[in-house]
Amino acid sequence: MRKKIAGWVLAVTAAGLAGQAHADHAVGDAAPGAQAEQALSGMEILMLAQSAAGGPVWISPQSLTLSGRAIFYAEQGAEPRAVADNYRMWREFDQNRTAAHTAQGKVRIRALTGKEVMFEVGFDGDTTWNEKGVIPKEQADAYWANSFGFGIIRQAGKPGFSAKRRADDQVAGFPAFMVELRDPGGSVTLFGVDRKDFKIRLVGFTTPKGWHHRIYRDFIRLEPSGWVQPRHVSLYYNGRKSNEVFWKDVAINEPIDPSVFTQPQPKLTPVQSAE
Repeated sequence: MRKKIAGWVLAVTAAGLAGQAHADHAVGDAAPGAQAEQALSGMEILMLAQSAAGGPVWISPQSLTLSGRAIFYAEQGAEPRAVADNYRMWREFDQNRTAAHTAQGKVRIRALTGKEVMFEVGFDGDTTWNEKGVIPKEQADAYWANSFGFGIIRQAGKPGFSAKRRADDQVAGFPAFMVELRDPGGSVTLFGVDRKDFKIRLVGFTTPKGWHHRIYRDFIRLEPSGWVQPRHVSLYYNGRKSNEVFWKDVAINEPIDPSVFTQPQPKLTPVQSAE
């Protein structure tokens, strides 16, 4: 399959150039580029997206650390309700992940305004916690179902996964293939893949809060790994922008201290003397 996909990269690139030279063709007179694009299956598109995102290092990462800032919006009005000037995420990945919308691997997210913690949430591989304490499993599962979904594209092409093309669309002005990826448990995740360079520009899925989708922008390629990182991520629930993140620093496959994923112990207040 990988050899076949590599062949498709060359075929689509060449056909795309030919398609540009025949851009004034009528709709019924399909140019070679359009023919090649229509021939791609949903799974082939997702695997081309994997290659465009960085190939093996992106498909099977050990860890990822991101830092930047985030803006959060209220359900009513246009002004931000909060800004985290220090927003960080640490991830350790489960290479054999099979479920799209459950907590797997390890993760910690921390949002601060100045020195004040806005919120903090983590999963150590077994337990989910936040700044208030351990979250009961039922609540934790619902929380992660609202959040996890993007990384399942790394599993495209593995046994038990299937993909289906949907009507092509545009994402933030970029023509995109739209592909649904179904995991072995039946959960479906929608991906919007750039028709020109196969960047992953959108992910969407149903959550306990409703329809959730994210739009990815401002891509950079890190050298020498070739990892492609979107630095601007906009998150929407039921069509309303909920928050957006602007990543500044990226570290791939660097060791993360295990304590990062462990619930912090509460700071003890010194006992006041009665004397």
